Amino acid sequence: MVYFPNAKINIGLNVLEKREDGYHNIESIFYPVDWCDAIEATPTEGNGKINLTIFGTPVPGNTDSNLCVKAYHLLNEKFNLPSLNAWLLKSIPMGAGMGGGSANAAFFLKMLNHLFELNLSIEELKNYAAQIGSDCTFFIENKPAIVTGTGNIITPIPLDLSSYYITIVYPQIHIDTKNAYCLITPKKRTNSLQEIALNMPVESWKDKVVNDFEEPIFKAYPQLAEIKNILYTNGALYASMTGSGSALYGIFDKKPVLNTMLPSCKIWTSQPKNAQ
Repeated sequence: MVYFPNAKINIGLNVLEKREDGYHNIESIFYPVDWCDAIEATPTEGNGKINLTIFGTPVPGNTDSNLCVKAYHLLNEKFNLPSLNAWLLKSIPMGAGMGGGSANAAFFLKMLNHLFELNLSIEELKNYAAQIGSDCTFFIENKPAIVTGTGNIITPIPLDLSSYYITIVYPQIHIDTKNAYCLITPKKRTNSLQEIALNMPVESWKDKVVNDFEEPIFKAYPQLAEIKNILYTNGALYASMTGSGSALYGIFDKKPVLNTMLPSCKIWTSQPKNAQ
């Protein structure tokens, strides 16, 4: 059985306040894009063990700490699962703000539910996903959504970007999420991301939709600000950093050609399907 976990972009990212537990309350729009990893799994002899092999983009840390392994053990506590051989082909960059690790875990939960006929509902899968990581919950339904709380409160919205091209530029820089949050001064907002995204044209977002991580991270990595300028110079209707990572994206009304301008970057362009 093979699943293809996809990445997401953030349309706006407002860091509203720091919580007593040390985490932050945010407001953002998550939008799925089809830059994908691949996960394959087959049962093997025994119970309660998983052997995960990772290919493609290097993943730091021990395999035992991978979120897919955590997802398996989380379900195994209740269902005493058969042992499993699993293979993860990484393509979504790490530390890019695209949610690749969270997507892997969420899709792996869905795969295990299907593979072992656990009959878990969407809400039950969301509850398990929330125990793995805040962003994981989004990838269970994998639809455009307003995301609040720590990233764990997901409210689907009817946002459709299927008539546009989305180009994502990854400059081969890994930005640690925890360190990025240390650079932020939280602040409340009066405008609503949802109202802007649903009621105003994409070309008007430039002055209204902000990612709070851009200002401090652009100071630390000025080459990221240069990439954003290149996206706008080449016709982006809206351009932004995604999440707290180093990837930037542009939304275009026609397919751009940027490879010669950004030769050291990984560039992905797609016209997304209607993600409703």
